Amino acid sequence: MNLTAQASKRTAIVQQALDYATSDEGGEIGVQVAAYLNGKLVVDAWSGVADPATGRRVDGDTLFNVYSVTKAVAATALHMLADRGHIDYDAPVARYWPEYGAHGKARTTVRDVLTHRACVPQMPEGVTLVRMCDWHWMTTAIADLKPLAEPGTKTLYLSMTFGWIVGELVRRVDPKGRSLGRFVREEIAGPLGISDLWIGIPDEVEPRIAKLTDAMVPVPAEYLPPLFLASMPEQVALNPTVFERPDVRRAEVAGVGGIFNARSEARFWAMLAGGGELDGVRLLSKELVATLNTPRANSEEPDPVMFGFPLPITIGGFWFGGAHPPVTAVQSPRALCHPGQGNSIGWADPDTGLAVAICHNKLFNPTSPEEDPLLPVARAIREALNLSESTLCR
Repeated sequence: MNLTAQASKRTAIVQQALDYATSDEGGEIGVQVAAYLNGKLVVDAWSGVADPATGRRVDGDTLFNVYSVTKAVAATALHMLADRGHIDYDAPVARYWPEYGAHGKARTTVRDVLTHRACVPQMPEGVTLVRMCDWHWMTTAIADLKPLAEPGTKTLYLSMTFGWIVGELVRRVDPKGRSLGRFVREEIAGPLGISDLWIGIPDEVEPRIAKLTDAMVPVPAEYLPPLFLASMPEQVALNPTVFERPDVRRAEVAGVGGIFNARSEARFWAMLAGGGELDGVRLLSKELVATLNTPRANSEEPDPVMFGFPLPITIGGFWFGGAHPPVTAVQSPRALCHPGQGNSIGWADPDTGLAVAICHNKLFNPTSPEEDPLLPVARAIREALNLSESTLCR
């Protein structure tokens, strides 16, 4: 089979899965996927509707809210500065951000933040939509938080605070003093030729953003952990009412506010799958990237923020793939990945050279692989590229 025929067959396999996903039976609304294999774009496909009210279709340039997938980009910005010698993982956050040391946080290390052991999962008291969009207010209030346990001793997922802590560290140690959004544009997106990796959008891209549909299965209030609610208070919750606001879209909500498309996000993951390099552009040293899928200490510790489940997080602030939501699509237990609210996902597999981004506009929280509507899409990608499940799950 010649290369053109191979590409056509590959596209047909993925497109069939996407079209099923966005059918009435599949249940999705609009889905977009891109994949790189060994540094080459091999899948760039989409299906469905970006805005059900107008009938606007998804295309390759449609943008999507990816929520916590943003954390992977934020963490990578910090890793780049560590690689350049501007920040030390084992140093206290307060060395770079003195105000952060208040109320017993002086010993919190940069690594504690990356591994969600900084023990400040709670959003600041008095946070509002307007204040969430105010970087100075948020970082000042977070610096003044009292930790809920001795920093470094307990896993407490930083659902939203992660982004402001990492972003403020980036701003303070970057020799140019750039915000996280600007650093990502100039140091990650620009060098890699990525057009749409936004943490704080410019006005002109707003018409391309897909309309969100909230189909999250509600959890009765009596079953919601108090720390879950404290980490994502109702007034700033990760839902369309909040994150489709023009001011929130334009703010650098650094841990959960990313607005990407699949081809841009997949290119970011391809750099990580390539050991920090893509198309001759190196952003991270191969040696550092090789450490990023090291499991964090106490990986099996239940997380009280996230319903008491242990979270498969690496020392670099990424998640590992696995067989259960929210990382079902990734499968490989060695792949770097990050899930986002409502089942967005992106990953980089160092063993196979595969990098994938799946973006969609229907927020849904599957509780089992059988419920995950995007798992068949991920399987179609692997089938199209002749990557077996046994290879991925070894």
